[in-house]
Order: sequence, then structure tokens, then C-alpha cells
Amino acid sequence: MQFGLGTGPDVSWMREELTDLGVEELKTVDDVDRAMKEYDKGTMLMVINSVCGCAAGNARPGVKIALDESEDKPDHMVTVFAGQDKEATARAREYFSEYPPSSPAFAYFKDGEIKAMIPRHRVEGRTKEQVANDLKMVFEAFNGEDEEE
Repeated sequence: MQFGLGTGPDVSWMREELTDLGVEELKTVDDVDRAMKEYDKGTMLMVINSVCGCAAGNARPGVKIALDESEDKPDHMVTVFAGQDKEATARAREYFSEYPPSSPAFAYFKDGEIKAMIPRHRVEGRTKEQVANDLKMVFEAFNGEDEEE
């Protein structure tokens, strides 16, 4: 872990694990509001990232596995970083306020409406493969909804 002068640990690699997968980082309140407005059609995965060990060992690797293994991928993928981009994370949580704050976590939206939430207790103490399976199940459940009707 890299430490800078008064800046705390370097978390850039924790961000890059998601951005390298094509997940768009939302660092400000305006970023969150823009994404929620712009991506209000189709499906969107929002990753609530964290510095904790379960994010590093299970959540972020679980996203990669789910994307690699799933035919049903979200139309849009975004992330906020809890504990780092605090205002953006707080704004994001307003869009699914019926769920208690949790990080790491995953919120899944379809046409701007929260459809599924995978909170920390479904990440912590589980394997990255189990987290990936939860994500794939959510992708499959909501991505093909319209075609079947």
C-alpha cells in the first residue's frame, strides 16, 4: 500500500479493478445524478466499492467473473466509492434509500427503478464465485424481462 503526504493510502488500483472492466466511476453528486438520468432506460449495475478485504477478495473479482461468464450483461455499469467519494456515495444511496447503507454492495436498476440489491452480508464471508453467481442470477432475471412478455 502506498502512502502519500496526508492523503492516506493509494486506492487507485481498487478503482482500476472496476474501471478496467468498463465500469464508469461516479465521483461527484453531479456524476451520480447525470448517470441516473442518462441511464434510465435499460439495465444498470451500480457497484458500491470499498477498501475492505471483502471488496478486494470477493466483490470486485466477482464482478469480473460475472461479466466474463454471463451472456446477460447490464447495459450500463457504474461505481461509487464508499469512504472515498462520500458525497457521490450518499447521493447514490438516495436512489435506493429503502435499503440500509452497505459497502461493498451492488444495486441493479432497470429503466431507472431499483430491482435488486446485493448487500455486504451477501459478499462478506463468501467466495468471489458465489458473489459472481448472485450477480449472474440478477443479470439473467432482469435483462431478458421485456423479450419474454
